[in-house]
Amino acid sequence: MAAWNVNDIPDQSGRTAVVTGANSGIGYVTARELARRGARVVLACRSEARGNEAGKRIVSEVPGADAEFVRLDLGDLDSVGEFAATYDHAYGERLDLLVNNAGVMALPQGRTADGFETQFGVNHLGHFALTGMLLPALLNTPRARVVTVSSMVHALSNIDLDDLGSERPSYRRWTAYARSKTANLLFTHELARRLAAVGSDVVAAAAHPGYAATNLQTVGPRMAGRKGAERFMEIGNRVFGQSPQAGALPTLYAATAPGVRPDSFTGPSFAMWRGAPAESWRTGWTRDDTAGERLWDVSEQLTGVPYDALKA
Repeated sequence: MAAWNVNDIPDQSGRTAVVTGANSGIGYVTARELARRGARVVLACRSEARGNEAGKRIVSEVPGADAEFVRLDLGDLDSVGEFAATYDHAYGERLDLLVNNAGVMALPQGRTADGFETQFGVNHLGHFALTGMLLPALLNTPRARVVTVSSMVHALSNIDLDDLGSERPSYRRWTAYARSKTANLLFTHELARRLAAVGSDVVAAAAHPGYAATNLQTVGPRMAGRKGAERFMEIGNRVFGQSPQAGALPTLYAATAPGVRPDSFTGPSFAMWRGAPAESWRTGWTRDDTAGERLWDVSEQLTGVPYDALKA
């Protein structure tokens, strides 16, 4: 992986990719660079205005790029279903790459449209439902990949399957975020295991950006009206964060590089913080088969999305 960069992305001509949260940050860079290498990219974003603007920006930066916005609100399972139906109608039965990138971080306590704690609902359950609904197209495509973006912050907390709302003893936004990122890794682990069990060549892998300076860090303090914390995060981004272009490299590596292993976790090479993509450390609890299976069962029940094709 030494010094791997966007110039090493293989030709993506003829491939179709869905990137969630592609209107800004590492999601935007991921979509743009896939389009630059010839992929047909679907920008799956919550805001119609920002999604359309991102599509126009990609075309302006990459003349001839094939990039289209389709609305997706991961905090609303009805929206996830509508996106999947739109994809099936417009793009047929093929999907080469699904990048589960969108996410929220350290928000004040809240609920999704379906009543789930916001961070767990958006970061994990929304992507679990989306992947399940798009699974037939992924299974129908040789060597397809599912790349789910987690975080080094997952190490702060294992998931508590008896407290999915992170409410006991009281809500802590960073604990809730860490648990949602642990859920991303457990989902990848269990998805890879189930794909292997049915003999599928779909690769489920995970990535994280290290500390990438995006708007993700400032949204939570802004929503809470904590001006000091917002300013602190802005300063931290400028002093310590790497650019979104650099932060997207682990995702792009996991999505396109030859030989990416199922259930691998790619991140920045220097202390998981910044630098070229490398195999990243992860906690042991993110490879727990029992926890992965339990989370999977709960996720199917909560979302109403069964992965029937992966059942023996």
